[in-house]
Amino acid sequence: MEMTSERRIPAPREKVWAALNDPDILKAAIPGCESLEKVTDHELKAAAAVKIGPISARFTGKVQLSDLDPPNSYTISGEGQGGVAGFAKGTARVELLPDGPDGNETLLRYSVNAQVGGKIAQLGARLIDAAAKSMADQFFSRFAAELTPPVPAAAEEAPARAPERVRIEPLGLPMVAWIGVLIFLVILLLMLGGSL
Repeated sequence: MEMTSERRIPAPREKVWAALNDPDILKAAIPGCESLEKVTDHELKAAAAVKIGPISARFTGKVQLSDLDPPNSYTISGEGQGGVAGFAKGTARVELLPDGPDGNETLLRYSVNAQVGGKIAQLGARLIDAAAKSMADQFFSRFAAELTPPVPAAAEEAPARAPERVRIEPLGLPMVAWIGVLIFLVILLLMLGGSL
């Protein structure tokens, strides 16, 4: 299976590079990831629960980083065993390019070459490709969310307020009192005017 694509991440390249090398961020972004531990600066071990079509499996394996060119690119390769479900192995070339006004965004390009074996391979290329694309979409959506600052809760939950009324109180008396006095004077004038 081969897959090539690119994603725009709303963060500067250096921040994206740091996140791609942070096990906690990667664990939160990888669909089904149960554990992700740094073994060395260039090696990680992982466990993930994956469902592809009717087959569910727990894969364990190792991931290695090579061809490192911080913060521009690296190659990630690994393989995992899913017991009776089969195995998966492959490599991905990841490239980060500054993008957006003032370089405040990053264009992440990747090219993946992977192989699967066992029961998973019997599912067919279309189903495997669709599952891989779905997992990549989930990963990048979660990854971008990890790098995007959250909206403050107060701004989200602030109910729309009705504009405050301006209270006019001439000479310290409420306007209602002035209106009452005015109506009383009009009635008094009409009464006096009728009697004159």
